[in-house]
Amino acid sequence: MQLNDLSHRIIGCAMKVHTALGSGLLESAYEECLAYEFSKSGLHFEKQKPMPLIYQSVKLDCGYRVDLLVENQVVIEVKSVEALTGVHTAQVLTYLKLSGCKLGLLIHFHLAHLRNGVKRLIL
Repeated sequence: MQLNDLSHRIIGCAMKVHTALGSGLLESAYEECLAYEFSKSGLHFEKQKPMPLIYQSVKLDCGYRVDLLVENQVVIEVKSVEALTGVHTAQVLTYLKLSGCKLGLLIHFHLAHLRNGVKRLIL
């Protein structure tokens, strides 16, 4: 599946979740509902995917976990915070480097309109 088509489907699922729930819930609730929508849409995904760090040819388990990895191609980071900061963007970019994926979506559910809360990041 092409990355643009895949990201469109993912964002559609996120919009369904946000329309149904609105803002104000915990990130874990949005993550679970998003996973449910992915299942309904036939998308393959992994929740809380461990992401090891390779340092000088040594695989280190540093506790990094991607919220959702969709079709082994797109990293999804779910946020529900007052405001996104540069740290959130850096987190997704780090996950892209560690996973080898090219596309990441930072989805911020704590907004009135989700269309303003999706940040597409390409490595």
